Amino acid sequence: MQRPISSLPKAHLHLHFTGSMRHATLVELATERGVHLPQSLVEAWPPQLRATDERGWFRFQRLYDIARSVVREPGDVFRLLREAAEDDRAAGSGWLEIQIDPSGYASRFDGLTATLELVLEAARAAEDATGVGIGIMVAANRTRHPLDARVLARLAAQYAGRGVVSFGLNNDERRGRALDFERAFGIARRVGLLSTPHAGELEGSRSVRECLDSLEADRLGHGVRAIDDPYLVERIATQEVTLEVCPSSNVGLGVARELGHVPLRHLFDAGAPIALGADDPLLFGSRLVEQYEIARTVFGFTDPELAELARMSIRGSGAPETRKKELLAGVDAWLATPPAAPAS
Repeated sequence: MQRPISSLPKAHLHLHFTGSMRHATLVELATERGVHLPQSLVEAWPPQLRATDERGWFRFQRLYDIARSVVREPGDVFRLLREAAEDDRAAGSGWLEIQIDPSGYASRFDGLTATLELVLEAARAAEDATGVGIGIMVAANRTRHPLDARVLARLAAQYAGRGVVSFGLNNDERRGRALDFERAFGIARRVGLLSTPHAGELEGSRSVRECLDSLEADRLGHGVRAIDDPYLVERIATQEVTLEVCPSSNVGLGVARELGHVPLRHLFDAGAPIALGADDPLLFGSRLVEQYEIARTVFGFTDPELAELARMSIRGSGAPETRKKELLAGVDAWLATPPAAPAS
């Protein structure tokens, strides 16, 4: 007698634009455009990944780049965002914060500004079609020069309050330290954008600490390696920095050997705010509902604890206050409804 997770209102804060693509959409677009897909993206999907070494990360990035290559027309952008919103609506998500580095598509869509405007227009259309609120996270690539990040931060700042809600930093932590991007994040923070860098995934507590100290992070993409330092976890809890924990992704990339090794329960019990995320469903094979199911079945989260996870995701989001209040009221209503008795 458990309440259905798909009807629990929640926010989805860790989803990459390219990685949000449905597998069927990838195969269809690749066929239309004559893009050859490796077996790991066709019959052997989802691929077996492990990115804890350079070779593994290169393979992960190669698959990601192949998937990006099928997105060539403005209609593809509209389709991906609509389908992502539809999938989130089915998962009970009322707010989706999807991240994109416009640099990855700028050559196809007439530059950085035109790319971001296309994404924002597609997000508005998806929101109108599904009712799921959508905010855009502009994310810089930590493997590129910090000057590139400043360009993206200035671009994001121009659209603060017009669909862009946060500024992130992604890619391999081992190849770019957070402190090198302090000026870019300063530009974003000055206009009220949330600071949402990746940290504590492939690197340990130093990566997390730098994001807190230099980038004044409001949220951390992943952040699970903070568990190596109890004082750091206490700081995260005290400062109410939301950790975007993605259990399936952590296992898929080798950050944890198996789901039970993801420190979700330990972080939650220590008071760290947590927002469960799917990261890249295209490559890891599972979406948002499955992450909550993992919390329930692997870590023994009760319905009141699942409700608190949902509340944490909503509070940590860049959603408008009216949307937050609506979703939080929905969480209370979900918990107040008795679970249905099993069918006889």
